[in-house]
Amino acid sequence: MFLLIKKRLLLTLSSLVFTVAVHAENTSIDCENALSTLQINQCASIELESAKAELLNYLDASFQHHANDPELVKAIKVAQENWQAYMSSHCDSIYTQWRAGTIRGVMAISCKTKLTKQRTHEIWTNFLTYMDDAPPVLPEPKH
Repeated sequence: MFLLIKKRLLLTLSSLVFTVAVHAENTSIDCENALSTLQINQCASIELESAKAELLNYLDASFQHHANDPELVKAIKVAQENWQAYMSSHCDSIYTQWRAGTIRGVMAISCKTKLTKQRTHEIWTNFLTYMDDAPPVLPEPKH
């Protein structure tokens, strides 16, 4: 009986999460005037997703630019995996630091956004620019 109740509760919670996610996706959010914790977190998540997309674009460009050097491409990929682990761990610690308040979500998301933008700039600086006056492969990312 307990297992049946637990399954139903899990199913109900899953549908609720899906409903909230669909609602957030279909609702235009005015991030400049966001007031509630939910709105602020949604806006922060939108910014993080944008930063992640930009990072992937710069990573892909670095892989293509250095396609003739598979050892370097592999090294960049390993570094990216290690960076991802660091970023997650570090920002999880920020979440833990703020665990007593509703601000914890936006603090962790903001941490991830900041580090993602920094990582994008590092990828650009190290793998998509030249030592001379040649133009970079992609424009300098904002950070």
